[in-house]
Amino acid sequence: MAILCNSTKSFITSYIENLKYSLDKLNLDRVDRIVDILWSAYLEDKQVFIMGNGGSASTASHFACDLGKGAIVEDKKRLRVMSLNDNMALVTALSNDISYEEVFKEQLINLLNPGDVVIAITASGDSPSILKAVECAHRNSAISVGLIGFDGGKLKTIVDERIVVDSTDYGRVEDMHLILVHMISQCLKQRVASDN
Repeated sequence: MAILCNSTKSFITSYIENLKYSLDKLNLDRVDRIVDILWSAYLEDKQVFIMGNGGSASTASHFACDLGKGAIVEDKKRLRVMSLNDNMALVTALSNDISYEEVFKEQLINLLNPGDVVIAITASGDSPSILKAVECAHRNSAISVGLIGFDGGKLKTIVDERIVVDSTDYGRVEDMHLILVHMISQCLKQRVASDN
């Protein structure tokens, strides 16, 4: 069995305490409003598109999986959801032939309908590829949601609903985003299960 040295224990203890702080600062009303947005999309048969860069790209894929598979209730219709990160042939073609800043926006142009939901996951809130996609969502009468960190960046001011994680540490922001993914998808599943 490995024994942790004092500096490792100190780091881990601090990390956990900071994560608890971020959890305690979570705005539960905003979480509830995001669940409401997804519930409306489910009831109205709208589609949900999720995107992110780097670690947030894997969170976007994870969220799409949890909403598309984890929120299934037997004999009930399903939420239509996809991650814009997951078609690597399309992502690289758009990046190479147009620009990476356009990679999510260009996909939305092909797919987006009024009333659909676009979820942007980003620690900084300032990624040009994310901002351009959210602007496209607004031009097409879609609803935008941001899972953000730090001070919310530019994204905070342009999304319809948002949760800004109270942290400037990328790891803790990404931890919180994954917690939110699980929380939101399970809340949605409960609503689907209780709907007559």
